Amino acid sequence: MLKQDIVREATRLTRAGHLVEATGLLQRMLRGESAPDATLRTTGRIALEGREPPIIDAKPNTIKETDGPHLALGTSAQPRMFRALLDTKGRSALGLRGVIERAPLSTPEIVPEGARFIEGTYSNPAGSRAYRLFIPSRYQGQPLPLVVMLHGCTQSPDDFAAGTRMNFIAEEQACFVVYPAQRSEANQAKCWNWFRTADQQRGRGEPSLIAGITRQIMRDYSVDPKRVYVGGLSAGAAAAAIMGATYNDLYAAIGVHSGLACGAAIDLPSAFVAMRQGGGSDDRGILGDGPPVPTIVFHGDRDVTVHPNNGDQILEQSMRTSTQKEVHRGRVPGGHAYTRTIHTDASGRGIFEHWNIHGAGHAWSGGSPAGSYTDPRGPDATREMLRFFLEHSLPQQAG
Repeated sequence: MLKQDIVREATRLTRAGHLVEATGLLQRMLRGESAPDATLRTTGRIALEGREPPIIDAKPNTIKETDGPHLALGTSAQPRMFRALLDTKGRSALGLRGVIERAPLSTPEIVPEGARFIEGTYSNPAGSRAYRLFIPSRYQGQPLPLVVMLHGCTQSPDDFAAGTRMNFIAEEQACFVVYPAQRSEANQAKCWNWFRTADQQRGRGEPSLIAGITRQIMRDYSVDPKRVYVGGLSAGAAAAAIMGATYNDLYAAIGVHSGLACGAAIDLPSAFVAMRQGGGSDDRGILGDGPPVPTIVFHGDRDVTVHPNNGDQILEQSMRTSTQKEVHRGRVPGGHAYTRTIHTDASGRGIFEHWNIHGAGHAWSGGSPAGSYTDPRGPDATREMLRFFLEHSLPQQAG
């Protein structure tokens, strides 16, 4: 499906600020049509170097029951760069509902009584990021697991915490949870920049910032270094996949909800293609030679923002050893049906899980309506993700 001449022309148009024309070219390519002989070499002001990275997502909101079983969020055209996801007639290419007004979050929706949710900041040569840290009420200096949660586009740590209810499940299991916050200066819609090569490498860009926040929490609090995990939603899920690929000595397991594999895209045109039909899962040497990081994937099969093929490609990229496969099917009472596929290693330990949620869209499965990007009809991705995390720990290091 990828035609390099069309991709190059779409890249040129994007850099020149002609986003609708670039999107039209890519859409024709995806439909198998030929680009017109006279390509859209529109003249105009060239985009300034250093412009903020493009928005690669929609504005989130929870659904109403009347929206139907497969729509999981609303969308509206974001300023400027979000027009890259509009079709040539100006309609949303995502086919989603309008924005629903949201009430301000209250503390009881974010953190359970008796626990703490504090602010912090981390800086390194790549920049600085704020974060929010959940400290469970039972913490008294004993080593506890740590979960890193990466929000989706337009979200905040508070919003993501409220929608996933991860703090409440972590309170039950006595875990730290840290929520790094993407800056609008780094991406206009606060998306993690999963589609840029500079932000897909160990020790550079956003991976270095996320790993730095993780290690700062490990220094400041008593964290079990063998039980540190990272998960996320959408752009945050794609960033979590990058963290698992580049820091497999730091994270014992990763959780990817409605995301993409590490290396699925390297720029805006390839990101558009990956989101619409699945990425190439080209690790380009990013993945190490060590054992694969245990991975749990959730994806709705009606996701029109990030194609469900991406969930399969995450596991294809990770599974470098033979496994045994078990398939379980179920349905949440009054909610979604799902297919849960478990891949076990030679010892019988489940190292990969894929939850294909039937009828679900681009939203956190089983989340709370208090937060955005949520589908309360389950299954409970938060509980299952944390359960999977706690089944895994880093191997004992020699010496």
